[in-house]
Amino acid sequence: MVRDDLYITVPTFFRCPISLDVMKSPVSLCTGVTYDRSSIQRWLDNGNNTCPATMQVLQSKEFVPNRTLQRLIQIWSDSVRNHRADSAHSPPDSPPSLDQLQDLMKDLRTKTENSNNNSRTLESLTKIVRFAKETEENRNFLAKMDGFIVTLLEFLGNAGGRECRKFDFLEEVVGLLDLVLSKFEDHQQLTKTMLKSDRDCLASLLLVLQQGRTDSRIASARVLETIANDAESKLLIAEKDGLLSETLKLITPENDPALIEAGLSCLVRISMPKRVKAELVHLGTIKTLVKLVSDSNSSVTVTEKALKMLETLSSCKEGRREICENRGCVTAILQRVLKVSSSATGHAVTILWSVCYLFRDERAQEEVARANGLTKILLLMQSNCSPSVRQMSADLLRIFRVNSKSCLSSYDTKTTHIMPF
Repeated sequence: MVRDDLYITVPTFFRCPISLDVMKSPVSLCTGVTYDRSSIQRWLDNGNNTCPATMQVLQSKEFVPNRTLQRLIQIWSDSVRNHRADSAHSPPDSPPSLDQLQDLMKDLRTKTENSNNNSRTLESLTKIVRFAKETEENRNFLAKMDGFIVTLLEFLGNAGGRECRKFDFLEEVVGLLDLVLSKFEDHQQLTKTMLKSDRDCLASLLLVLQQGRTDSRIASARVLETIANDAESKLLIAEKDGLLSETLKLITPENDPALIEAGLSCLVRISMPKRVKAELVHLGTIKTLVKLVSDSNSSVTVTEKALKMLETLSSCKEGRREICENRGCVTAILQRVLKVSSSATGHAVTILWSVCYLFRDERAQEEVARANGLTKILLLMQSNCSPSVRQMSADLLRIFRVNSKSCLSSYDTKTTHIMPF
């Protein structure tokens, strides 16, 4: 039987002109031609100064991400994978009844460890996923069903220690776990089962982060967030080889906003231990976060979570040093003090208070002064901000008054009725 996916045609403009492969990170040169980032970077690193497609001499070797094309490619890739899954399983549209659900569960429990390579098992699991997606009541029912979560974790753990020959099955398991774990009451037992057993569940979640569809990667990040209940679990997750760096890939600005949100939520949850903060700083997290904060296209939720993550990293010395040394970082944070949300304001002011007032970093103080930060702080104090934000703003004004007359001389505003002291 001929597989349908052999006949799937890749749109020409999705292919890199150099490698002819579907672009993973499309970027455009000054000539307007788009290439995959790795391919054009290799071309330029080899000393070339022309556009490979047009052979025009490049006036600039800078390139910019083609976000529109990136999203089109992602949508197309997801639709192709969904088409393959639908063609393989062809499940009926209606979810199973409760009686059918019991039979499906019995069928799953009687399978061997290699059942994730069995098409019938995949079909059963797909029907259960449909049942879970139908209503919240169904998800509660599954979470409380005796042995259901354990069965899913067995499948998840078995897939992690070797090459997963049926990746579609693994994605279904992770998606189903995401649907029901929030309804599961004993989170401590869940964490213990996933992180302290002889089954490598983290390896399976990492595999989905690396190779899964967008919705599956979101589900994997949410599962990780759910099981990060205490300092020990957060460390175990962070110390899994490749997991932190793969989670960081979720929050690149070119990604789907829902994927960025899921990645940020997961990172915020697991980043509390000091060792994890230091490792995240080492991996370049702050530069990525600054891009998200500076991006005018970022949603309010993404901006809030990115600022929350920066606030968390500013509580360790490595994070503060990186924030102060990264040119424009403090300015980007300052620009988000007003006009985003009360939550974003709180996170931004806390970061500025931490580096400028609590730890007295002169570089950060000077950058706030250059960016006319005193005007924003004064306006903020006149607004309906929270008492804690008002107090931190007052502390910031005091530190500028004490440490630098030049900071006050840079205060230039027509709102003369606002007095700083």
